[in-house]
Amino acid sequence: MATGFHTSGLLRSSMAALVLSCLLTGCVKTVPEEAVQAVASVDRDLVRLRASEIAPDEYARFTQQWMILKARVEAEDDTIQWPWEPNDLESALRGLHEEGLQAVSRLAEQRESLRHAAEQQLLRAEDRARALARKVGAIDSRLVLGRNPVETELLLKQARSFYQQGEYAHSLAASDQAAQRLATQASLLNSELGHYANRERIARWQQMVKETVDWSRTHRTSAIVVSKADRRLILYRNGQPVLSYSVRLGFNGIREKRYQGDGATPEGRYRVTTKRGQGHTQFFRALVLDYPNAEDRRRFLLDRKTGHIPDSRGIGGQIEIHGTQNELMAASLGCVMLENPQMAWLFNRVDKGTPVTIVGALDEQNSVALVLADLRSHANEI
Repeated sequence: MATGFHTSGLLRSSMAALVLSCLLTGCVKTVPEEAVQAVASVDRDLVRLRASEIAPDEYARFTQQWMILKARVEAEDDTIQWPWEPNDLESALRGLHEEGLQAVSRLAEQRESLRHAAEQQLLRAEDRARALARKVGAIDSRLVLGRNPVETELLLKQARSFYQQGEYAHSLAASDQAAQRLATQASLLNSELGHYANRERIARWQQMVKETVDWSRTHRTSAIVVSKADRRLILYRNGQPVLSYSVRLGFNGIREKRYQGDGATPEGRYRVTTKRGQGHTQFFRALVLDYPNAEDRRRFLLDRKTGHIPDSRGIGGQIEIHGTQNELMAASLGCVMLENPQMAWLFNRVDKGTPVTIVGALDEQNSVALVLADLRSHANEI
């Protein structure tokens, strides 16, 4: 019993001496807490900077090393050593910390650059979308674009939301898609309305108008000219303009009329076949035109033969110049609509048989041509 007690006492004495020695000489834990916390802080910064998205390979290497070192930290958490002994774990932690700091610095610069790029692209796309909407509204051609404006608007909202959430790469991608949609819209407008800038077409329209005005002068009577691009009706008397009114067209009036229900306003030479006063029309007063004429029928049959118009579509009719009652039906027909006081004034100054010439535009500098030229000049900004 004495021997056992003596041995146990010696062991306790040795441990006490060791502890006292550590206290006196600065014996330390194998894993300094500040080294662990420094790497953990860097890891949080890398997560905040979305390193997994911006630099996935580099972040994967960092996290793999961090996981290995954390496992060693847990295994050696209670171990202490002399301060002069080499500490590989601490060195590894400090090396990883330094590597992480460099990565944070690089990624912060990259993220700021990406944020700036996303912001600039988004602002450009939003500006161009607003500008295009104004131009499309000015020439009343939104229908030409189909669903493109709606889809573009949704993409821009998505890009803005991504940007506000700090998802700059996604914001940039959505803005790029919106920019492509804007370019598609510009291309569609040029494709569908390019004839408003076509010199040969404009020359034909000008010739049609000249012949109509000459007829008015020769027969010393009235004639009407309508310019779709300018939304303008001009009444000539004896070859001289006596009034000019702004008009509205069908909901798709800027296009050439092709079939019933397309909402487009026809182009061509027509005559007033009937005058309908109050009680005889749902449009206040109306001047009924002889649409479709022979040229309209010829064009319709050709388009159907070539497959541009489905067999189920008819050529339509009932195109009028009229007042503002029942505007919804008027828009669906593709008529020419005036305010009631103006319609009353015009109604009293024309007769059955009065020629009515409807053209796309009167000159090359028409509103549609100017919009198309502006879109082409800014094509690289979209």
